[in-house]
Amino acid sequence: MPLGIFVIRMTYDAPVNGTKNPNETHDASELIALLRESMTRRQLAESLGVSTSTVERWESGKVECKQAYVPALRELYYGTTREDGTDFRTIDLFAGIGGIRRGFASAGGHAVFSSEWNEFSTRTYRTNYGFAEDMAGDITKVDADDIPDCDVVLAGFPCQPFSLAGVSKKRSLGRETGFRDKTQGTLFFDVARVIAAKRPAAFLLENVKNLTSHDHGRTFRVILDALQNELGYEVHWKVVDGQHFVPQHRERIYIVGFRGHTDFTWDDLEYPERKPILADILHRTDGTEPYLPWDSDRFFDHEHDKVQDKYTLTPRLWQYLRDYKAKHEALGHGFGYGLVTPDMVSRTLSARYHKDGSEILVAQEGDRPRRLTPRECARLMGYPDDFRIPVSDTQAYRQFGNSVVVPAVAEIARIMRPHILRIMAEGEEPELVSDSEMADEAIQKARQLAVAGAGSD
Repeated sequence: MPLGIFVIRMTYDAPVNGTKNPNETHDASELIALLRESMTRRQLAESLGVSTSTVERWESGKVECKQAYVPALRELYYGTTREDGTDFRTIDLFAGIGGIRRGFASAGGHAVFSSEWNEFSTRTYRTNYGFAEDMAGDITKVDADDIPDCDVVLAGFPCQPFSLAGVSKKRSLGRETGFRDKTQGTLFFDVARVIAAKRPAAFLLENVKNLTSHDHGRTFRVILDALQNELGYEVHWKVVDGQHFVPQHRERIYIVGFRGHTDFTWDDLEYPERKPILADILHRTDGTEPYLPWDSDRFFDHEHDKVQDKYTLTPRLWQYLRDYKAKHEALGHGFGYGLVTPDMVSRTLSARYHKDGSEILVAQEGDRPRRLTPRECARLMGYPDDFRIPVSDTQAYRQFGNSVVVPAVAEIARIMRPHILRIMAEGEEPELVSDSEMADEAIQKARQLAVAGAGSD
């Protein structure tokens, strides 16, 4: 069994599909042409640290791009994360920053398509995974026939309509929740639509624990009915707490489906023998903190062996949080900040962490507490230190707060793998709706019924 924090490291020792192989020989002009299919001239120029006019001259042939730029161009196109799996193909829906994809890569999978609508998440995703695969924005506007065939569908469909925090916020603003949320509530059915069209050997869906109890359990029953009865998949689900793998209490539901009958069991899950603690992910101030060239001193002052001062709470914010906690304690409520030390496990990191960091504040002897840095947040979610963070702190906090615990997904992928490969080898097909148009019609009907029957909260 693994010990402590689980870290995934992938290397390009072999091609992962017909297009994504960084060992292929591309000259500068070919790489520029490939990148320009997905990047604007300005974006490419900013990524390389040159002017847009320079890129224009390269493209027009007026000036030849120097070979010195080829390594940077190659890294841009192929990404910084190395995947060498060739056993099965995945598509990554509502991809975020690729946490689910990363977990399945460790089990032998490689992505052939992804979809993410948020431009900042897309920037992080592209930086780490490159431009070699197709990536769509709004999945609701993507024709399933335009998505490559795959063996596994992965999807962390939006949880805000079902999460406790999301429901509370929407209610306070007078907005609908669950399936009645017109923006995000029915996006599950777009996942179902893709599954119906692609008929993958398996799928993994991830969401908040509250999905099982939302609308008195009706929401979850509708989802299971669509997966089992409309699509004909064998379905298993379990709530897994991320604190088995990282020092964070983070309960999430994982829904696993297979196209044929299996003997899959959650009993095969293996947890690390050693319980992770925050000391595993916090910056080290004893001189042993690794220097990461891509981070430089953005988060940690290596000269003085300390976290950058900007992460320490201001006197005003610290006083506000103390007053707020005291006020609610007097009322008998449990609201307030969460102060942690290195020997502890934290509360759940949320997407609102950028606001005040109150759910996880690191105690500092003789000083006010501080927020976690984005690099510590990455570690708290199980991302390795070679994962790049190309966005602002605010966006990084949102992205990691919305992500999955990568080693938890990797362990689920590990126990799914033999069943995925067996179904792929046997080519099992369910005796249900085989025509994609009929399947799509059935899913659309299920969507309409879900919205019509959803509770008004």
